[in-house]
Amino acid sequence: MQNVRKDIQRYIYIVLGILLAALLIVVLRYAWLQLVEGGELSARMRAQVGQEFRMQSPRGAILDRNGRELAVSTMTKSLFIDPSQAQKKDTEALASGLAPLIGKTPEDIEKAIGKGGGFVWLKHFLSQEEYESVRAFMRQQEYTACLGFIDEAKRYYPSDMLAANVIGFVGSEDKGLDGIEQAYDSLIKGEVTEDYLYTDKSSRPILDSIFKRHPYRGNRCKTVELTIDSSMQFIVEQELDRAMAENNPQGVTCVVMDPKTGDVLAMASRPSYNPNQFDDYPAESWKNRAVSFIYEPGSTFKSVVAGAALQEKVVTPNQVFVDPGYVMVSGRRIQNWNGASFGTVTFTDVVKQSLNTGFAQVGLRLGAENLMKYAKLFGFGEPTGIGLPGEESGILFDPKDMRASDIATTAIGQSIAVTPLQLVRAMAAIANDGVVLKPHIVKSIKNADGSTYMEAEREEVGRALESATDKTLVGLLEQVVSSGGGKKAAVKGYRIAGKTGTAQKIRPDGTGYMEGRYIASFCGFAPVEDPQVVVLVLIDDPGTGNFYGGQIAAPVAQRIFAQLLRYLRVEPSTDPFADMEKKEREKPRPQKSFEGEVPTGMIVMPDFRGLSIRAAAAKAAQAGLEFESNGSGQATAQSVPPNTLVEQGTRVIVNFSP
Repeated sequence: MQNVRKDIQRYIYIVLGILLAALLIVVLRYAWLQLVEGGELSARMRAQVGQEFRMQSPRGAILDRNGRELAVSTMTKSLFIDPSQAQKKDTEALASGLAPLIGKTPEDIEKAIGKGGGFVWLKHFLSQEEYESVRAFMRQQEYTACLGFIDEAKRYYPSDMLAANVIGFVGSEDKGLDGIEQAYDSLIKGEVTEDYLYTDKSSRPILDSIFKRHPYRGNRCKTVELTIDSSMQFIVEQELDRAMAENNPQGVTCVVMDPKTGDVLAMASRPSYNPNQFDDYPAESWKNRAVSFIYEPGSTFKSVVAGAALQEKVVTPNQVFVDPGYVMVSGRRIQNWNGASFGTVTFTDVVKQSLNTGFAQVGLRLGAENLMKYAKLFGFGEPTGIGLPGEESGILFDPKDMRASDIATTAIGQSIAVTPLQLVRAMAAIANDGVVLKPHIVKSIKNADGSTYMEAEREEVGRALESATDKTLVGLLEQVVSSGGGKKAAVKGYRIAGKTGTAQKIRPDGTGYMEGRYIASFCGFAPVEDPQVVVLVLIDDPGTGNFYGGQIAAPVAQRIFAQLLRYLRVEPSTDPFADMEKKEREKPRPQKSFEGEVPTGMIVMPDFRGLSIRAAAAKAAQAGLEFESNGSGQATAQSVPPNTLVEQGTRVIVNFSP
């Protein structure tokens, strides 16, 4: 038994030794394969069971505020040629066979082959039909060694011209060349990444390798969501097309802004273009006139001057002005838009009728320092920071360099230059209780994985007017639309405030004004009690002979207001100034005539009771009296009783109550 036990133990040791030796051999072989030949075997394995390929990530989309696509990218095939390989073939046969398939001439292809080297583009963004035709041609004629395809992202704009001047376009190699596409190119641009796909022996992808692939998570390909509302944009552009047809101008611009947030809801220019075929249009049509066009604002700037004058207390709404029709300031003649005199008027009438003589006087009372101070407070003289390429700063005076004539002309909106967006922001500040906001065109930016990269927030720049002053100014601007020069911008049932403007165009060399060339505009907001939108309409150089802002720009604004307020479902409101003048004319007034002969140099004191300030001032001026008003509304009492004999030039104080 002991011998048998020893034999078994010996056999176990022998087997164990054999197993240990085999294990050692396996370990050594494994180490050799991994450490010595690992790199070569790994490369051989990758070549046998899969293939490397370049993956093009599409350019990020551009959306409106409601998520509607304004710009998207699709992957397409682009064709290239390897001239070094093509030269080994029959180049003439290659060129003649390939040319009709891609819409080129044989000479074009032969010229590409003649460049030499290893890579030359033949055509970007092949259609599916072209791709299939070229692919079949390559296989049949065995041109796979010299012809090849590369995936490229093609930009597509589903709405064609809608918001084209804002969005911009993309050129070759996925590069943004204008608008949002250019401004945010580094964020939304597509990216080429290397990847590896495992395949079977028939080069078919193995499902497991597909499932293990991860979506793009780089720092590009972000989605940009704009503040633009495509429905509001469509309404605006439709009306601009109509304005172009009716007025035959050189250009038209419109900006719509939310005064409470600074969001630009619509921004459009004409002429415009289709970014899907941008190279078919002149470069001038690519221009976004809302930010890159500077002009003298004319009377629309008077809303800023009126606010400054009220804030500095150099004028009150009921203060009386004598309008001679024109004034001379430093040898320069400043006259009203119609060249006529309006006689004795209040400041309210000066604003309503946009009297240049009154604003020239107000400007001189303000002075250069205050005039430029408030212009800057409202945001003029510097870019708004909206983030669109090509934004201009505008032009303001240095107060130290201003003469009296410069002050007077600035007060009527001349001698300075602004952009449409700057003017909209200033009017939005008036609608926003005097607070100036930074305008936004981008609402948010999303990463490729859906997370938020940036989100715009309401940003206050500063306060231009005190709340009480701003409310007074809003009341004046409301009367401009209800019963003043902006009547054609009124929408029945809604309270709208605004200001018209008519400015003569400056010569290109800056040496004066062009005869008979004007820019007509209207800028306002609605509804007054709860402003939802600010609208600017600017018509550059109308060709119909009618160039007044109140005549051609205000009606365009009226149609835009009407549609936008309905779209936003804003409830109608009562206009307190509606039919006011008609009621005044129809209201019976006490008539009392003086009995007896009026002595020479004397007059009979009129009865002012029941009249408006404007009507009372006109009646006093006609009678040759010096008129002073106290309060607002309708006349209730006067310092000299009616029907009293007084000398011409007597001063009469009339009290007014709502």
